[in-house]
Amino acid sequence: MKIEGSVALVTGANRGLGLHIARELLARGATVYATARDPRSVDLPGAIVLPLDVTDAASVEAAAAAAGDVTLLVNNAGVATFANLVDGDLDDIRLEMETHFFGTLRVVRAFAPILAANGGGAVVNLLSVLSWITFLNATSYAAAKAAEWSLTNGIRLELAAQGTQVSGAHLGAADTDMMSRWDVPKLDPAAVATAVADGVARGDLEILVDDAATGAKQALAADLRTVYPQLS
Repeated sequence: MKIEGSVALVTGANRGLGLHIARELLARGATVYATARDPRSVDLPGAIVLPLDVTDAASVEAAAAAAGDVTLLVNNAGVATFANLVDGDLDDIRLEMETHFFGTLRVVRAFAPILAANGGGAVVNLLSVLSWITFLNATSYAAAKAAEWSLTNGIRLELAAQGTQVSGAHLGAADTDMMSRWDVPKLDPAAVATAVADGVARGDLEILVDDAATGAKQALAADLRTVYPQLS
């Protein structure tokens, strides 16, 4: 996927990884639609700002109607409630699934015909190491990201016939507002944006941003008591 000259739409582009990815794509010569639930929260000179709430069907359809020239769709919008599945608030759990799974699906369904009309283009979904492993106080988020990973695999097959490249980008913790409560090593969001853009440009179907992502992928084949020592 050639980024220079492409027309990208980035969800959740008002802060965090979305803002850095939108900025990186602009720097590489793309036209960028930077979207957020509140467009007033987007501060990115050079971008075209649009309102977009991925949990609202009318909002998604309005964005698709306004951005009919998109060739690169970046599904970044997300939420973390830090809920556990057994004792967490079901509304929090539903919000994470509604955002990461149904929200991403809603946006893909709206933009797939646009991508097809514009030559195929590409979709990249921002996933996580938690697509493959889970941690206490994030088991709901991990379930939603696992569902989004499966969604990514599914739409990759479904959109292949129209020539759309579908990539999933996995990473550990990045230094964003969402991760501010966790005292763990964190990636520079600008470096993540560079890795994602590089992966899309290379045509990588799976973008493993850091060692944490590589390790989580390898752990899929490991014994569960090795992955989760607390089970031993």
